[in-house]
Amino acid sequence: MARVHPAAGTGEVADRVRARRGGHLTPLDEALLHSEPFADGWNILLGAVRSSMALPGVLRELAICRIAALNGADYEWRAHAPIAHAEGLTDEQVAALRLGADTAPLEDDHQLVLAYTDAMTRSVTVPDELSAAVHKRLGTQQLVELTGTIAAYNMVSRFLVALHVGHAESADTSESTESEVTA
Repeated sequence: MARVHPAAGTGEVADRVRARRGGHLTPLDEALLHSEPFADGWNILLGAVRSSMALPGVLRELAICRIAALNGADYEWRAHAPIAHAEGLTDEQVAALRLGADTAPLEDDHQLVLAYTDAMTRSVTVPDELSAAVHKRLGTQQLVELTGTIAAYNMVSRFLVALHVGHAESADTSESTESEVTA
């Protein structure tokens, strides 16, 4: 059960969020709308992360799903695993993003993004050699966008987990079956 009840979802900010979401509000939006300035800023930031960057969607969604697994953000996992599939990750590659999973199905770029995501999420500090490798492979713009995406979705996962948004007792990102993840 969520720790805050859903906000009414009326007004200009809610309308802007609905417009980005294709006409509806999610449980996350309904929690955020208790603070319209926060919800508005969140909507602008996450809208840019999701739709305005050069970072390939497959790398964005790989990072988001890994963050969800690392932080126990089941709602985030359930929302983004299908998007990761749509962006081109296979069932085996999505499964490899879970904690303790075999990462062998991941391609070299995926492994690099996974290591960068793990460093930023687990310890915040990224080793120089890892940052240099990501920079060399992706370039400056995509390094900045990947870093911003990881930072933003760590914010998302922490908000979701702290307030039990979309909390489902049976969901577990480390052990969920593929059918639970894509449902």
